[in-house]
Amino acid sequence: MTSIAFDTSLRAETTLTARHLINGQWLGEALTERMNPARPGELAALSPSGSAEDVDAAITAAAAAQPAWAALPAPSRGAILIAAGNLLIERQGAIAEDLVREEGKTLAEAKGEVKRASDVLRFFGSLGWAATGEVLPSGLPDTTITTRREALGVVGLITPWNFPIAIPAWKTAPALISGNTVVIKPAELTPLSATHLARALQDAGLPEGVFNVVHGKGRVVGDALARDPRIAGLSFTGSTNVGLGLQEILNARRARVQLEMGGKNGVLVLDDADPRRAAQVVAAGAFGLTGQACTATSRVYVTPGIRAAFLDALVVEAAAYTSGDGLTEGTRMGAVVSRQQFEQDQAAVRTAVERGATLLHGTFDGDPTGPLFLPTAVLTDLPFDDAAVTEEIFGPVVAVLEVPDYEAGLAAINDSRYGLTAGICTDSLALATDFAARAQAGVVKVNRPTAGLDLNVPFGGVKDSSTNTFREQGRSALDFFTWGKTVYTGV
Repeated sequence: MTSIAFDTSLRAETTLTARHLINGQWLGEALTERMNPARPGELAALSPSGSAEDVDAAITAAAAAQPAWAALPAPSRGAILIAAGNLLIERQGAIAEDLVREEGKTLAEAKGEVKRASDVLRFFGSLGWAATGEVLPSGLPDTTITTRREALGVVGLITPWNFPIAIPAWKTAPALISGNTVVIKPAELTPLSATHLARALQDAGLPEGVFNVVHGKGRVVGDALARDPRIAGLSFTGSTNVGLGLQEILNARRARVQLEMGGKNGVLVLDDADPRRAAQVVAAGAFGLTGQACTATSRVYVTPGIRAAFLDALVVEAAAYTSGDGLTEGTRMGAVVSRQQFEQDQAAVRTAVERGATLLHGTFDGDPTGPLFLPTAVLTDLPFDDAAVTEEIFGPVVAVLEVPDYEAGLAAINDSRYGLTAGICTDSLALATDFAARAQAGVVKVNRPTAGLDLNVPFGGVKDSSTNTFREQGRSALDFFTWGKTVYTGV
């Protein structure tokens, strides 16, 4: 692990070099290149590739810093988070441009994500002043019972590339306000966004060792985090297969684990819905963020009376999501994050068409060496068990299938290994209420896109979308990072 001076400017020429942050020091030789998905050949970032030794050093620093951090009054911890959130807003423009260059989304989406990260830090920072625990009656005389929430200790965070500053923020903030120290492994594809978060926390006065960053491959850095007995809890967002593997490791040593994984989110469109408005709802959920969200709409079930009008309207909406460089004004949909993801998206559409699906909009052909711009795709005439209907694609691709009525549509929505978000478009309050009660998903949207959630509400799924034990965001997020204690006090 080599110590290298870190460039403290927000931008250095057109790139910013990411480093490990261990015990307050920026370390590591940045040799891993990250290219701009919208501009082939343009270097977007450089970052180091960490080792198990780097993880050990980061955990050692976090363990040493944790007692003093937990002893700091919660309002003082909160003040640092609020200050860091304010710094993110001050730096919003530069951070958002870096986010676009390394991840591909539009500048408007990137600015919105930086604001979301800022809001999350400030929200949890404000909870430093909130009451915790309860005072309960006792059956014993002259006795008071209180409850407390205690920090786990050192926690590990593994975050994905699709929300590269928002998700690190919404895991980090509840961990820190609860008195934990953190070791985070950001996604390899998006090292700059996590660096900006780390710099904001450091510049806001966070003590050395409280927040540590180790870049690198999941099978090295993530595995070392999961196996280290000093990591009391691990929060992961990513693919289902990786998450379930991490769960086995954490369960084997009885450590706490939180998983947010895949989704195959469905929307039911009923005859009484307005077809144009329903198409707008579906398109926003399916094509916003280039479809690269675990909450994105990827399958739609329509009843016969609205099918034709809805498909016509959806094709119009899909055509309006033109793909291009996220830094170019007027771009509605940014680049796909990587060549691998680009080819995976194309293959999903191509294979569906080869199996007999009708491609109403889009194409599965693209320049294998050019910018990673993928048109939106609308598929129909698929069997219900087609892979395009059952497996997560993680791109701007939506499949539309016909169902005879509400009950058949609800059954189709629930017939999935995933259960993250689900939606319905209808003017019927009765059916909307019934759907909210019976849909097997952690989040239900009525006449709203499946993607997007307020920061103060619980977020998580069921089935293979989540461990379904602890929720992220809102006050519920504190539950994962704390454990409960009951105290009896007699006089």
